[in-house]
Amino acid sequence: MDYRKRILIRNKAIATGLMIGAALLFVVARSQKGHGAWEWLAAFAEAAMVGALADWFAVVALFRHPLGIPIPHTAIIKSKKDVIAGNLADFIRDKFLASDTLIAKLREYNPAEHLAVYLMSKDNSTGLAKGLTRLCSDSLDFIDDERVQQLLRAALSNRIENFDLSSSAGAMLETLRKDNRHQIVLDDLLRRFAAWLATAEAQARLATAIDNMCTKEYPLLSAFIPNRESFSKGAGEKVASRINAFIQEVNADPLHEVRYKFDTAVTGFIARLKSDPELRTKVEAIKREVVHTQSIADYAQNLAGDLKSWLSSDLRQPESKVQEKITAAIAGLGATLSREPGLKESLNEHLEALVIKYGDTLRTAIAGHITSTVQQWENDDYASEIELSIGSDLQFIRMNGTLVGGVIGLLLHAISLLLA
Repeated sequence: MDYRKRILIRNKAIATGLMIGAALLFVVARSQKGHGAWEWLAAFAEAAMVGALADWFAVVALFRHPLGIPIPHTAIIKSKKDVIAGNLADFIRDKFLASDTLIAKLREYNPAEHLAVYLMSKDNSTGLAKGLTRLCSDSLDFIDDERVQQLLRAALSNRIENFDLSSSAGAMLETLRKDNRHQIVLDDLLRRFAAWLATAEAQARLATAIDNMCTKEYPLLSAFIPNRESFSKGAGEKVASRINAFIQEVNADPLHEVRYKFDTAVTGFIARLKSDPELRTKVEAIKREVVHTQSIADYAQNLAGDLKSWLSSDLRQPESKVQEKITAAIAGLGATLSREPGLKESLNEHLEALVIKYGDTLRTAIAGHITSTVQQWENDDYASEIELSIGSDLQFIRMNGTLVGGVIGLLLHAISLLLA
């Protein structure tokens, strides 16, 4: 039997026993014709009995009809269940979950500071890392299910098919072009090209290309060139030097013609990506060809499979590398949060902003959930649960009512004797 029910039955028995005891005492005292001490006992017992009956009626009337008689304003908890549910929900919403109350508690608690301390603990960071790795491991098994694979492939294929590559590429290039950032890219490309031309490998390739061109285009002239290897090498170095000089000229002049032509080309290409039907059709065709090429699909699938196998194997190891990295990242986050007051202030402010933004919606939803849940309970079950929670304490009211009533009876009897 439930402990609460045992206590309730015990206290009910004590209170009822006191009420019956008062009634028996009253009968015995009255049978003695009210002589001597019996007169005082009769006064005590009479008042105690009335107090006991009144408190019994009051306590029982909270949960059910006394003696099964449907007296008005009894079985209050049953009949007022919906009203009580609404009032309870409103009380919790307005007193416990009010935005001002929650924000005051947040500021008092300082969640960012507590989070930093929690994350810096080795046991806590390790525990979180283990939980995350376990979640990753379980997720890998879930993703391996063929039904899930089919859904993922279908969803990915649908997203790729609906992805406007031309417009997205145009938007990216337009962002790159803002504030002439595309000229910085041009400078970097030119510097890299110049650095490559300065290498022996590049100059050797140029020399070979020049020698091959002379042999093919001018076979008679090349036959009379003495020491062709030295000639080709020198020509390659000079060509590289001339190109490098031109690159330096472009880099040094912000208004160089090459920059203007590059800017014009980028601007035109962006416009075409957004509005030229022919170019957009070609880009979409390339996208579909790449997406639906079986070799690329097989490569992506094999790559994903290899990654999954490696992750699965690592996550099952007692000393998982992934888990170590996650642990270090969590501890690092805690340390960063601890030593950066600005970051803590920012986190706390964002939490307060979330409370302000979603507090009304959340507390209204909680109040509605409380109301609907309580309203769905059966009346008898609801009243029984309330009685089990507070009924044993209410029995003390009956006990006290019996004893206090008896004492009042004595006082009234004493006053009546004095007045007589």
